[in-house]
Amino acid sequence: MKLIIGLGNPGDKYKKTRHNLGFLTIDELIEAHNLHQATYNKKFNALISKNVLNGKKIILAKPQIYMNNSGRVVRFLIENLKLKIENLVVIHDDIDLPLGKIRIQKGRGSAGHKGVESIINALNTKDFTRIRIGIKSENKEQRTENSKKFVLQKFTASEEKVIRPVIKKAVQIIWATL
Repeated sequence: MKLIIGLGNPGDKYKKTRHNLGFLTIDELIEAHNLHQATYNKKFNALISKNVLNGKKIILAKPQIYMNNSGRVVRFLIENLKLKIENLVVIHDDIDLPLGKIRIQKGRGSAGHKGVESIINALNTKDFTRIRIGIKSENKEQRTENSKKFVLQKFTASEEKVIRPVIKKAVQIIWATL
């Protein structure tokens, strides 16, 4: 069984922000493959969707805790579902990658991403798969902004045109890795 975690922040305030690319990718995966809608699971403090995709059991999760603390939810899910770390896939935004670039990595450090850092610390390992989706702006002014402020802003109209097909591509990557 695979556990696919989309990182983001809960609440309408953050719904379409750059930092919620993990949530947006999970939503697209559910829609694209007509999967069960994610529902809130109080025990796990996450929106959870259990499915069979490409012949394999998967659990999709969107932690309902601020991203910088998401490691607690991920650890609780791994322990309670008795999953191996190698069956964990984490999808998140990456300010160091150009807008729309996707990288798949395993066993790498957080590179300053607080949500990933939280997961690494909670699991005491970095040996899980990450799907990193770039949000780095070409706009010089935006690049010099405070990164915390930048990631919590909504995509501009031109960025959305780039990011929509990238989310669909990330969904295809997930499908191919199952």
